[in-house]
Amino acid sequence: MPKSPNQKLKLLYIMQFLLEKSDEQHPISVNEIIAHLETNAISAERKSIYSDIESLRVFGVDIIQQRGANGGYYVASRKFEIPELKLLVDSVQSSKFITEKKTITLIKKIESFASVHEAQLLHRQVYVKNRIKNMNESIYYNVDEIHTGIASDCKICFKYFEYSVSKERICKHNGAKYCISPFALTWDDENYYMIGFDSSAGIIKHFRVDKMMDISVFDEKRDGREQFENLDLAAYSKTHFGMFTGKEERVALEFSNSLAGAVIDRFGKDAALIPADAEHFRIHTDVAVSPQFFGWLCGFGSGVKILAPESVVREMKEHIASIEKHYSD
Repeated sequence: MPKSPNQKLKLLYIMQFLLEKSDEQHPISVNEIIAHLETNAISAERKSIYSDIESLRVFGVDIIQQRGANGGYYVASRKFEIPELKLLVDSVQSSKFITEKKTITLIKKIESFASVHEAQLLHRQVYVKNRIKNMNESIYYNVDEIHTGIASDCKICFKYFEYSVSKERICKHNGAKYCISPFALTWDDENYYMIGFDSSAGIIKHFRVDKMMDISVFDEKRDGREQFENLDLAAYSKTHFGMFTGKEERVALEFSNSLAGAVIDRFGKDAALIPADAEHFRIHTDVAVSPQFFGWLCGFGSGVKILAPESVVREMKEHIASIEKHYSD
């Protein structure tokens, strides 16, 4: 009887079958392996299966034999452990900047690193209905173009937009393209941002990746390297609340002791929390003074107070007064 053209793929089919279908709770018998090979037009004897499994072990596949009435073979360890896959799936599912369509695609790919049985557990573990996701499917191509610009040391050109009330894209800059030297990507407040140098303004700027469109790599070398190398990205993200720009100021804040956790979450464990009295502590830090910064403080009510500088104290009073007037009117 002539051999099937697939005969040379026998070892690969066995490995694929074990990786997809087996785990400690679901061992695969030799008879099941033979039946699977037959569906792929490959004939096999029991003795050859034992030899093939040993070859896969030598190759590095961690195959364990489980003895007993319902025994068989299963892959004991893989590239990713189940807790690691749960972490990856949960990160994708909870990421606002990843669209619903891409979320489903990525989770299916992550699940392929587990057996089909464990993959079902993964899906049930993290699925959350009605989570708000990004609407811009081109974000992945944007990221790719940005990385290409960084790798090739070139500027990138793009249009930048906001959404109108009717959910239409309105391009900023009167529809003209921005030409920026890209240096890094950062994730802040559930959004993806590109950090780059704007030659025309002579400063470092950031742009939300999902609001960039028509990106292309420009045949001009990047500038602003010195400014970027002097930039502390971690400090930059902590300074710009919600990544909104504003004049940077050194501010002194006084918080109730109960808010220590919230302050550490925002400014990090290295932030100096200086006791003011038995119930309060103070912190001195650089921030981009903006409505988002004042909004963050308002969230703590009377638990926080700006001490200095006086100009920022005055702006905070004006911010609160404008909100109060809005409701009084």
